[in-house]
Parts: sequence; C-alpha cells; structure tokens
Amino acid sequence: MAYENNDKKMESIYSKRIRAGKRRTYFFDVRATRGNDYYLTITESRKRFNDNGYDRHKIFLYKEDFNKFIKALTEAVDYVKTELMPDFDFDAYNHDDYVEGEHDIEEIGNVSEAPASISEVTPVKAATSEDVDKW
Repeated sequence: MAYENNDKKMESIYSKRIRAGKRRTYFFDVRATRGNDYYLTITESRKRFNDNGYDRHKIFLYKEDFNKFIKALTEAVDYVKTELMPDFDFDAYNHDDYVEGEHDIEEIGNVSEAPASISEVTPVKAATSEDVDKW
C-alpha cells in the first residue's frame, strides 16, 4: 500500500505480523523509498484499556543499521536467557506448528494495507515528521 504523506509515497512491499498476547501486535514492514532504497519499520500496536483505540509506536530501521541492530538485540536477548533467567524454558513459547487460521505470526507478503502510526520511538535514527504515516 502506498501512503500519501505530503506528496511523498511510502511503499510497504512486505509485512510480517506477530500477535503477542491479547492486546499487543508487532508489525515488521519493509518499505521502499522513491529511489528504490529499502528500510524496515517496526510497529508496536497496543489496544487501549479505556476505549476502542490503539496506541502505536514505530521505529525506522535503515539498511546501514541492520547488522548493528540485530547484533545488539541478539546480545540483549542472550543476556536475559543466559544470565538473568537461565532456568526458564523459553522454548515453551515456540509455536511453529500452528493450525491454519491460528497463527500468532503471519507473513503478509506484498500487502495492500499496512499499519498506520500515531507516534514513533526511534532509538536507531531520528525520523522527520514527513517520515511518519498520517492517519
């Protein structure tokens, strides 16, 4: 889907959705720039308790930061698994053998719609307001 944002189109060409509990969903979207460069947006969407809306936060991850991001994420997760919770069975949460229609992780592929963003959280690189999807 292309989002019109100040005469700028932001293409979502691949998307993966992960449902995490009853109120949280994560979206991993690959997007293309006008110059056919690619970047990743990671969106956390949480259902609000007090109304029917959602809070959404987005991280923009650019190709030059992919390896650093993956390395830091892997190190942080490994630290929790080995140092803080070595006896916890993290594999109990692997759900790779789903029944059709009951997936927590859904590969969307070439998408016709992708999540919109209310706000952004950008620890990797700051994005301008033009980079954020409008509602």
